[in-house]
Amino acid sequence: MNKYLCNYGLVGGIKLIIQLIRTRIFYRPARLIRFPIFIRGKKFIKFGVGFTTGVGVRLDALGSENKTQIEFGDGVQLNDYVHIGAIEKVVIGNNVLIASRVFISDHNHGLYNGDNEHSSPDELPAVRPLFANPVIIEDRVWIGENACILPGVKIGSGAIIGAGSIVTKDVLAETIVAGNPARKIKQFDRKTMQWVAVSRK
Repeated sequence: MNKYLCNYGLVGGIKLIIQLIRTRIFYRPARLIRFPIFIRGKKFIKFGVGFTTGVGVRLDALGSENKTQIEFGDGVQLNDYVHIGAIEKVVIGNNVLIASRVFISDHNHGLYNGDNEHSSPDELPAVRPLFANPVIIEDRVWIGENACILPGVKIGSGAIIGAGSIVTKDVLAETIVAGNPARKIKQFDRKTMQWVAVSRK
């Protein structure tokens, strides 16, 4: 109790204790869900042990199939206002840290990489067919603030996604990417145990 009072003050400590109690009742085996949280399709979401969120997190499992669409490993932490949407599959591995205002989605309204009559500018965006491609985020990934992870992306273990990055392609394990679109800027060297800048040609 003293720890909570020191870190959050009296009112903040009381609010946190209430949130801990609500978490234990409604979101086992999560560690702490900070409210409000907005969830659609809760029965299609798997929460790992120690799952933690900031305020305003939005999770949308909207697929038509009766299966898990969003899956969290153990020790995952989502900070404030993270939005994850899935109609097929978003998998987040163990001990992943996601900063505030990150967007992750496995789907788009329309398909824009070929000849598709239902994705033309003449069609209303809201009624264009949804197309999905799974997103896989492996263990120990750190995703910086305001990043976007788009459909079909796989992020390898130990990777870091720079703040504000738009990730449209796979990210190799133990690399740092940044920018729009995200590009590799560093690679972890196991021999020297250091992050090494990638030369640009």
